[in-house]
Amino acid sequence: MKKIIHKSNTRGHANHGWLNSYHTFSFANYYDPQRMNFGVLRVLNDDTVAPGMGFGKHPHDNMEIISIPLSGDLEHEDSMGNKKVIKEGDIQSMTAGTGVVHSEYNRNKDKEVKFLQIWVMPKKRNVTPRYDQISLQLKDRKNKLQQIVSPDMDDEGVSINQDAWFNITEMEAKKSLTYQLHHAKNGLYAFVLAGDVTINGEKLNQRDGMGIREASEIAITADTNAKVLLMEVPMA
Repeated sequence: MKKIIHKSNTRGHANHGWLNSYHTFSFANYYDPQRMNFGVLRVLNDDTVAPGMGFGKHPHDNMEIISIPLSGDLEHEDSMGNKKVIKEGDIQSMTAGTGVVHSEYNRNKDKEVKFLQIWVMPKKRNVTPRYDQISLQLKDRKNKLQQIVSPDMDDEGVSINQDAWFNITEMEAKKSLTYQLHHAKNGLYAFVLAGDVTINGEKLNQRDGMGIREASEIAITADTNAKVLLMEVPMA
């Protein structure tokens, strides 16, 4: 087993006033050649957007983009004709493929919106753009794994153009879970959204991340009440 740990205070940071963003991997003006990606996981941004503000229309291509709202309401509009609002419990994915233009705004004028913006490099390039969004029951992640992303449209969660599986869990203190990887050549990146956990013997705190490769299963124990995002991705 090989692992790499990214403590929360080592992430890149950009505060634009309307946007306060922490970057686990190199992004925009934050560049670290040692932190370009974890396998096909290219971007993991922890964003807070001020009331009424947001990202104007901008293009993407050949990238799988996953948005996970943590609080507040995020309004999305794109060139495929989608105009949606996502909130905690919702998961959104967008296959940019041959190209798509979209915007994202904090729908509320009186409170911030917090969300994770995740980019995954695609399995196939130049496919037809596609949008997916689902609403999940928060109770279905209590002390168990709730799948939120997969490669299969008929499986649980949103689907993306990559052999990747994301799960989220909210664990009570002292509870334990085991995650079995789907493929031996995949790795798993764990991101602690809240609380303190021990993963394969390593103690992690809120907003810490850890990548694990060459392992068939991941053991997670909640040292306090905790919330964890698990992202299984191909390593090449």
